[in-house]
Amino acid sequence: MTEYRQIVRKWVKPEDLNQHGALFGGRLLQWVDEEAAILAVAQLGTTSLVTRYISEINFSARADRGDLLELDFRVQAFGRTSLTLTCRVENAVTGQEILTLDRIVFVAVDDNGQAVPHGRTEATAGTERLRQR
Repeated sequence: MTEYRQIVRKWVKPEDLNQHGALFGGRLLQWVDEEAAILAVAQLGTTSLVTRYISEINFSARADRGDLLELDFRVQAFGRTSLTLTCRVENAVTGQEILTLDRIVFVAVDDNGQAVPHGRTEATAGTERLRQR
């Protein structure tokens, strides 16, 4: 499989901070899940998918107001009904790692929430699969 990666940048704003003046961990996880889902939708060609699994979460450094973060996603594997991604979040200015997730698994589902085969085996750089439905 050809490696595919996508980098998304997020600016830490005052509304993203916790009571200690650092980026609220839940906000970062929200960003990761949302951006990973967008990537999964483009890869699988369907909006009918769910986040099934996120690996252990370990915040290795804090991010502060004004920091520019890079969320670096990579397609790790296609399963019959699933897509597995990885994500590394780092401070774009310092290069310091903020968070790494070894596995984020999305599963294509039907109207009843049951897993269904998606038929994809290779990554794509665009959104053309959404238009092929």
